Amino acid sequence: MIVALASPASLAAKTASSTVPVVFAIGGDPVALGLVASLNRPGGNITGATFLSVELTAKQLELLHELSPNAGRVGFLINPEVPDLAAQTSRAEAAARVLGLALQVVNARAEDDLEAAFVALVEQHAGALLVGGDEFLISQSARIAELAARHTLPTLAGIRVFAVRGGLASYGASLAEALHQAGLYVGRILNGNKPADLPVVQATQFELVINLKTAKALGLTVPPLLLATADEVIE
Repeated sequence: MIVALASPASLAAKTASSTVPVVFAIGGDPVALGLVASLNRPGGNITGATFLSVELTAKQLELLHELSPNAGRVGFLINPEVPDLAAQTSRAEAAARVLGLALQVVNARAEDDLEAAFVALVEQHAGALLVGGDEFLISQSARIAELAARHTLPTLAGIRVFAVRGGLASYGASLAEALHQAGLYVGRILNGNKPADLPVVQATQFELVINLKTAKALGLTVPPLLLATADEVIE
């Protein structure tokens, strides 16, 4: 049994063996990534749970626009090495067009790239920042929150830990739910079920977290309706 908790790890596990059962928990589309034949009938030796980070890009940009309505130019921070780079970028660009925003894509594949990315955002007068879904960027949540505060840049990411570590807000599927579902599948497979017969589980719980302390530091007034609908407000 292999348990893979990121898209690159899941792809590597699929390449490594066609017989050892693999259970993944990822943010991307497992069909588009080539991990499974379909969500309902995965086929092969691999199945798991997806928390739909790519599909939530438009909603995340909409929420960021509500939090920072005066930002006409928005940055999109992405790791250029993620397998679903094209899907994430195209969804962000489409959402920006609908909202009438200019989108500036900046890349970071290593920690040393983050400072340069923020400098580029400031030079191009970006008024807010959306962080793409990627395991590397998640691991750098505290650093990104620090840079966003230093450059007075309202920033939203897709995972709760970002807002907890000082970012303005986060909106995304519950990571705990995805990991729980993956754990259930591990148990079922060990009890004799075949991965090919276990449909990929899609996220059903989504969390909006707003860091009110950060909003005040940025001089932002969070709309009352947004505060009322938030799953968690950090003060």
